[in-house]
Amino acid sequence: MWNSYIKGFRSYLRLERSLSNNSIAAYTKDVQRLTAYFESMDKAPALTDIRQQDLEGFVQWMSSLGLSAHTLARSISGIKAFFRFLELDEVIKDDPSALLESPKLGRKLPDTLHNEEIEQMLAQIDRSKPEGERNVAIIETLYACGLRVSELVELKISNLYLDEGFIRVIGKGNKERLIPIHQQAASSIARYIEEVRVHISPASGHEDDVFLSKRGKRLSRVMIFYIIKETAERAGIRKNISPHTLRHSFATELVEHGADLRAVQEMLGHSSITTTEIYTHLDRKFLKATITQHHPLYNGSMRS
Repeated sequence: MWNSYIKGFRSYLRLERSLSNNSIAAYTKDVQRLTAYFESMDKAPALTDIRQQDLEGFVQWMSSLGLSAHTLARSISGIKAFFRFLELDEVIKDDPSALLESPKLGRKLPDTLHNEEIEQMLAQIDRSKPEGERNVAIIETLYACGLRVSELVELKISNLYLDEGFIRVIGKGNKERLIPIHQQAASSIARYIEEVRVHISPASGHEDDVFLSKRGKRLSRVMIFYIIKETAERAGIRKNISPHTLRHSFATELVEHGADLRAVQEMLGHSSITTTEIYTHLDRKFLKATITQHHPLYNGSMRS
């Protein structure tokens, strides 16, 4: 029913999500189970017509099979990944799985990178090569601004206000936001544009795109994933790294250094503060330091 989309989904999971073969097989099975569910209907909705209530019916059907909460949650995760892929590839306009609820399970916190690890990655880049200056600017911009990978590849020269220390980003839902950019990242972008990009002839329609390939076209999401993962591997970092890791690290560093969560929400472009809380975990050391500093039992301000 959806064979061509499932094939593209598998490539997305392997290249962009860096999932293992077992995970890819499991996610594929989830989508095939969804396909079978719709094929069993007398009037199955077309892929582009599927709505949240259709997926809720699928979840209820899976629950009736007696699946464990963990298995059910993992299956829903696979379905959500499939529809996110379809949205990214513009097969569908809106993700019907966005608000699909999963059983409550303990959350595994994603990997993050510390500033020292970012510096280790940057040190592995050969800046004597044209793509070196570009890749330095890419990594520094992701880490300094917390951009989604789609926001990075779609970044426009006309939306750079480097002298003022801001960039304008078009996020989800075509919403614009201004994000402060650190001077180091701003300088790297300027150096790339003035010393490297100026020698590239942009392809038609890519004249305003910041980051270009050698052929003058906008870099793809997949290419950004390759750049990040390859650089991390050369730096000896043994974590599951992706562009999103730098976005999560950006938010985590801000919160752990006392940034207001609402400000972080604005910079990340989240419509809900709940989403920001998911992205910005606090480590135990930071929590202990916070309690020690502010709780009256620790700071001596509580009287008997």
